[in-house]
Amino acid sequence: MSYQVILLGIAALIAVGILLHHPSKTLGLPSLLIFMGVGLSLGNGEFNFVYDNLTLTSTVGAVALNMIVFVGGINTKTESIKLAYREGGVLATFGVLLTTLILGALLYPLTEWSLVICLLFAAVVSSTDAAAVFSILESKKLKLKERTDTVLEFESATNDPVALVMVMILTGIALAPDAPVSPWAIGQMLGLQIALGIGVAFVVARLAVWALNSIHLEEYGLIPVFVLASFVLAAYGSELAGGNILIASYVCGVVMGNGIRRGVEVTRHFFNSLSWLAQSLMFIILGLQIFPQTLFSVFFLSLIPAALLMLVARPLAVQICYLPFRQASWKKRLFISSIGLKGATPIVFSLIPAAAGVEGAVEMVHLVFFIVLFSILLQGAAIEPLAKRLGLNSDS
Repeated sequence: MSYQVILLGIAALIAVGILLHHPSKTLGLPSLLIFMGVGLSLGNGEFNFVYDNLTLTSTVGAVALNMIVFVGGINTKTESIKLAYREGGVLATFGVLLTTLILGALLYPLTEWSLVICLLFAAVVSSTDAAAVFSILESKKLKLKERTDTVLEFESATNDPVALVMVMILTGIALAPDAPVSPWAIGQMLGLQIALGIGVAFVVARLAVWALNSIHLEEYGLIPVFVLASFVLAAYGSELAGGNILIASYVCGVVMGNGIRRGVEVTRHFFNSLSWLAQSLMFIILGLQIFPQTLFSVFFLSLIPAALLMLVARPLAVQICYLPFRQASWKKRLFISSIGLKGATPIVFSLIPAAAGVEGAVEMVHLVFFIVLFSILLQGAAIEPLAKRLGLNSDS
């Protein structure tokens, strides 16, 4: 197939997804479902076209996810971080770890999977999705009391790195089950990735902000291009040094988004457009990668882990994380524990063991797809009614 045909196909799929975006907002459906639905309906056997490339899908998904996290950082105000970093930080770290451990322990006696695979599956679905949270809160115009929405946004924007590190570690263990596992070595690796991710990205981003504010480029169109180049240097330079690329992307976005003094609006519009492009490509290629013929064979299998995640693992992990924060009301705790929105991130993470060749990982991708679908349809729809019922909606 020539590259012209590929480009035409991708452009057509994106155009269709964008045209369906407004009707989807009217119906309260997130863009994830629309773009992924376009990919599902037009690929894998339909119109004599079959796409099956786990490595390429994983790469495209990872690059797109980095861009989405970076743009999330650009749009995050430091004031919001100061308000939410304690609660959101605990949820983004210990919340992910506890969710993984609880869900993995619950799945082990109920499935034929080994304990490592149960923990791997739990790690894949442990984090909330920034794109899904931002999209649903924005589409419903929700502002919540007690800074609940700020905590949810901060958690969803910062919890992916811990989940990603756990997925990578557990994938390695699954591929070499006889190799010795050292909790101390895993802890060191996690700490090093976080430290290098923050450190390298912060230094590069600060230098870029200083240069941009000092030079005063006359052509405003060059400012977002410089920011894009700086993001690549910070994020992928951090990864090359051994840091976590997702946390580096977020830190770089926060530093540059709050530090740039000229061309702020141009930069935000430019990167919001890039974020939409990244989401479109990621969701469509994920839809193309999933085979509808085999997808529904695991539908009933996915009900148990989905229920355990939404009704047991996530709520219990959140309640434990909130033990130090006695000032938080039970309403806020209940709302946050009930709303753990999933999006494309778990599907991208599930492609990591699938592309690496972990046994049963392709089935895991299909299970994760349904868990994401249930989360968006059930938890996404419950956000507004639950907020009103608990009296957390600031308009009430």
